[in-house]
Amino acid sequence: MKATEAKLLEFLKKSSQFVIPIYQRMYSWKTKESKKLWDDVIRTGRNEAISVHFVGSIVYIEANDYTVTLQPPLLVIDGQQRLTTLTLLLAALANALETRQETDQEPVDGFSPRKLRNHYLLNPEETGDRHYKLILSQTDKASLIAVVGRIDAPAEASLRIAKNYELFRKLIADCQDDLVPLCKGLAKLVVVDVALKRDLDNPQLIFESMNSTGRELSQADLIRNFILMGLEPAVQTRLYEQYWRQMELEFGQEAYGVNFDGFMRHYLTLKNGGEIPKLDDVYEKFKTYSQPFIETANGVEGVVKDIRNFAKYYCSMALGKEPDADLKSAFDDLRELKVDVAYPFLLELYDDYAQSRLTKSEFVEAVRLAESYVFRRSACSITPNSMNMTFANFTKALDKADYLESVRAHFRSLPSYRRFPSDDEFQRELPLRDLYNFPRRSYWLRRLENFGRKELVSLIDYTVEHILPQNANLSASWKAELGADWQRIQRDWLHKLGNLTLTKYNSDYSDKPFSEKQNMEGGFANSPLNLNAGLGKVEKWNEQEIASRATRLVAIAVRAWPAPLPSSSTDLSTTTKQLGAKAYSIQNHPRLLSGMPQILFDALRKEVLALDPCVTQEFFKQYIAFKAETNFVDVEPRAKRLLLTFNLAFAETRDPKGLCKDVTDLGHQGNGDAQIGFGSLEELPYVMGLVRQSLESQMGTGADS
Repeated sequence: MKATEAKLLEFLKKSSQFVIPIYQRMYSWKTKESKKLWDDVIRTGRNEAISVHFVGSIVYIEANDYTVTLQPPLLVIDGQQRLTTLTLLLAALANALETRQETDQEPVDGFSPRKLRNHYLLNPEETGDRHYKLILSQTDKASLIAVVGRIDAPAEASLRIAKNYELFRKLIADCQDDLVPLCKGLAKLVVVDVALKRDLDNPQLIFESMNSTGRELSQADLIRNFILMGLEPAVQTRLYEQYWRQMELEFGQEAYGVNFDGFMRHYLTLKNGGEIPKLDDVYEKFKTYSQPFIETANGVEGVVKDIRNFAKYYCSMALGKEPDADLKSAFDDLRELKVDVAYPFLLELYDDYAQSRLTKSEFVEAVRLAESYVFRRSACSITPNSMNMTFANFTKALDKADYLESVRAHFRSLPSYRRFPSDDEFQRELPLRDLYNFPRRSYWLRRLENFGRKELVSLIDYTVEHILPQNANLSASWKAELGADWQRIQRDWLHKLGNLTLTKYNSDYSDKPFSEKQNMEGGFANSPLNLNAGLGKVEKWNEQEIASRATRLVAIAVRAWPAPLPSSSTDLSTTTKQLGAKAYSIQNHPRLLSGMPQILFDALRKEVLALDPCVTQEFFKQYIAFKAETNFVDVEPRAKRLLLTFNLAFAETRDPKGLCKDVTDLGHQGNGDAQIGFGSLEELPYVMGLVRQSLESQMGTGADS
């Protein structure tokens, strides 16, 4: 590796051509970065005390046979964003200078339009791609050539190139012909010229180390480079064009940069058996996962092809690209709930659907069950912390010989805080929930209104209407209609299911009495919406009618967000097993009935049960278990203390005082590998810190969501 300091313009002038390899990311600088570069250039040009301004490094692979007489293109592995942005700025400056009346006049020596083009933008004696100093990849390539070559932009132009070029044109126009600071600033720009030899240096390792110093490369950029960089150019081109480029097009220019890292996280969660990588660890996890596959070009192709297939599934589900109307409707509804953690599970299902192992109707029902699961839990105010782990590990429960029933059965079997709320729980909780301030209010209103309709109603022009108004100073007519207890009724029912509807006449309704809202033009009596069915026949709007309407609507909601169908054989088996189990109680643990063990246990139990509503206590013959989904801490009573076993891997236990004992390979009661003695109330805060760790590990709250 050879690194030298160089003036940017001299660096461009002496170099024959820079080519951005196909595996590099697309041009991604936004207005913010481009405007900052402009500000730095102008500030430098105006300040005579500043002799140079450093803009970063340009790292490129130099061919081994590079000579003065033979100058092949230089492959840029770092610095593309700066090179491209400065090229756009130079092109905008050249065009601006050409429009001036004295076209040969130079604001600063060396800055005529002709010199700008022939020294820094073009190779004037060359043709084809060799005519241009900088060649980008794919869409970016045609767009930059259009700018530099002053030709029409391609049909699918690069949005970033177009926007930043227009930005520079506007900024130059705003200079009011005083272009001296701009030219002087450009002349002072300095880069570090870093040349690599392919046979002596490892471009991938250098690329990684440069990214670790804070250069903003996405995990997807690193993955693409890791896959393609070490291959022969012909193989690189074929794999990129056949697979990776298709993914970029499928995502689209904006969505690729925003969503691809998230997709790769879901992909790796699925491929690694439910282990959810942190967002900033996706690249490292991918290297570990893919290593067995990439020893040969064919192995690499298998990995890239698989990623491309799953990326297509992801785009169908997460980006609205699904061509089938039924599936698209199901994906759109689930996506509106913003539950990205479901995608590892759904990616597996989509792959089996694509391979004809799952029918379309089965796939649609599975997606709808996932939607019902998420919405019912939210409506019942169940903590969402566990859903990432629930969906990440869902595929382990699939029986592909009886596919859909295994999905239903697993949803039914989810215990405690992971549970799928029953019809009874959903019907009880939904009318009590503040649905006006629900995070996705438009979602549930739309789904409830359109349930059972063949011709769906677009609700874009509708707004939420409180039948009983929000105004704390209700009119006399409203107070009379509600009765003496009107304040409580308004407080208890205002934002609830029974009092909310949709209308296009919100401003007309205002705080008018119910009878006026009912019978006016566009009133409830003439509303075409299902949500307003029956409101035209109600004589007055009071607590009884609000509750009655809530009951009617929740009956529809149970069908709109269905529970998994019951399986009598599964339920019977579970019930029989439960009936056959022997029951234990505190009486089976006499040490807990007096003395220090009783004091310690009572204090511990109070703290543990207060951690989360899902926590329960169960007595066994040898120990007492505190459970969420399963045991997270087990308590063995001893003569003068308690022995606690945490359901944690000992190596993962955060125990700063070093009080835990590793019982991994020792016979012991309880579940888990970390054990601690609890002998005094002063130790309770420290012990509870360990208890919380075990509960959080089980609930999945330690992973990124």
